[in-house]
Amino acid sequence: MTPPTILVDADACPVKEEIYRVAWRHEVPVKVVSNSRLRVPDHALIERVLVSDGFDAADDWIAGAADARSIVVTSDILLADRALKAGATVLAPNGRPFTMASIGPAIATRAIMADLRAGGDSIGGPPPFSKADRSQFLQALDTALVRLKRAPS
Repeated sequence: MTPPTILVDADACPVKEEIYRVAWRHEVPVKVVSNSRLRVPDHALIERVLVSDGFDAADDWIAGAADARSIVVTSDILLADRALKAGATVLAPNGRPFTMASIGPAIATRAIMADLRAGGDSIGGPPPFSKADRSQFLQALDTALVRLKRAPS
C-alpha cells in the first residue's frame, strides 16, 4: 500500500513543526515546498523541495504532485482548489478542511475581499494564529492521516 504523503506550502506555514511530529508518529513522508531555503529536520521522511522564485512556482509544484494519497497543507485558497481537483485532502494551518463544497464560497469571498482592498477599503486581516488553531490543526492532520492509511491505495 502506498503511504500518504504530506505536501506543505511552506513559505508562510505556521505549523511545520507540528507536521513533522505527526508525520514521524505515522511514519509518512513530508515534502516541504518553498521558493526560499528553509530549515527542515535532517530525517529520512522529510524532504525539502526548493522551487524557483517564479510566480506560483511552489503552488504549481504542489498541484502537480497532489493526488488522492496526498494531504496538502496550505492557506492559499487557489492552491487548495487545484489540490482538491487533483483528489487531495486539503487542510488550512488552522485545521479547517477545504472541501469541494466549501472551496467555491471561499474563492468567492477571496475575490470580494480583493475587490474591497483594491477599492481602498480597510478590512483588516485574519485573526491571529492561536493555540486553539494549532491544536485543531494537529487533530485534523491526525484524523486525515488515519483515514488515508485505512483507505485502499
